[in-house]
Amino acid sequence: MEIVVNGRNSEISERFREHVEEKLLRLEKYDSRQKISRVEVEVTHEKNPRQQDTAAKVEMTLRSRGPAVRAEAASTDQHSALDAAIDKLESRLRRSVDRGRIHHGRHAPRSLSTAAAELPLEGLSDAEPDEDVPTGQSSPIAAEGDCPIVVREKTHQAPPMTLDQAMYEMELVGHDFYLFLEKDSMRPSVVYLRKGYDYGVIHLDVTE
Repeated sequence: MEIVVNGRNSEISERFREHVEEKLLRLEKYDSRQKISRVEVEVTHEKNPRQQDTAAKVEMTLRSRGPAVRAEAASTDQHSALDAAIDKLESRLRRSVDRGRIHHGRHAPRSLSTAAAELPLEGLSDAEPDEDVPTGQSSPIAAEGDCPIVVREKTHQAPPMTLDQAMYEMELVGHDFYLFLEKDSMRPSVVYLRKGYDYGVIHLDVTE
């Protein structure tokens, strides 16, 4: 398992890198089934004194033969943030392993299957997705006029998948939305978590 630790707005000490590696040893018990190849850890330090409670943020992305698993946490210091992020990552990884065992026995996860069957189909949503899984390529887009907003374009691979699979992968990365290509209709679609803890889905019909 390769471990990559990077810092944003800060230097990462060798001692902290070793600490990260020691903490991630607890994930080795999942390696025989998941074949974990790489764990990426990014540490960000916020210098704004008004944000002391979340001054350190740790983002983690685990890559294996299955879907990417992602977790992040923020705290007063990088060690506390790391502990919280690893707890989330392990919880989602365990869910992935459990799902694999269920599917191996030819039983679909009841929670996702039930939720998928009851999803409302909508053309518009008041949800505001912020960013997708960071597994593709991104590049800046030049804004026109006097617009001060920095816009970025992101491209990532999108193998066709079922709604159930999209909901599952959304849970693994801890997002409240997931963009995917619906397998049966081949339509670009978004599944998202609504305020009432149920789900919504948006399909796009491509027209000339």
